[in-house]
Amino acid sequence: MSRIGRMPIAVPAGVTVDIAENNHVTVKGPKGTLERTLPTEMEIKLEGSEVTVTRPSDLKKMKSLHGLTRTLINNMVIGVTQGYTKELEVNGVGYRASKSGKDLTLNLGYSHPVVMTDPEGLESKVEGNKITVSGIDKEKVGQYAAEIRDKRRPEPYKGKGIKYADEVIRRKVGKTGKK
Repeated sequence: MSRIGRMPIAVPAGVTVDIAENNHVTVKGPKGTLERTLPTEMEIKLEGSEVTVTRPSDLKKMKSLHGLTRTLINNMVIGVTQGYTKELEVNGVGYRASKSGKDLTLNLGYSHPVVMTDPEGLESKVEGNKITVSGIDKEKVGQYAAEIRDKRRPEPYKGKGIKYADEVIRRKVGKTGKK
């Protein structure tokens, strides 16, 4: 059995989980509502304040979908209760980020400032050289953070660029003079 897929998902107070036909799951909570259509092969049951996921057979595909389905539902429940955040750091001389309304403006050493608009349901904050992306959908938070990072990835010599707060950049030694 899938060790993760077997575990029941505890539904906290103030959160409602609705399972419609074709495994269309809607999770409502204090922070908002998330909807997702999950694989139809999986059997999702709401029993009291717990959601359980069971699989029909032990085929390789079913085993992998089992854990995935359970994790996706769990991420939705965590999203509507606590939400998700990703922190990025802007490092480099003259590199800076600023926020005005829904627009995030990045000065990253290009001839022009890079302007990004926050997607629906996500919010970004700038404090000094830190950018914090927050929202209720884990996938969208991670995607938007990755798009921001892609505007200027960290380089291995000086570490300039945008990196995740918990990311470690492997540094390289620069060039040496001739003797």
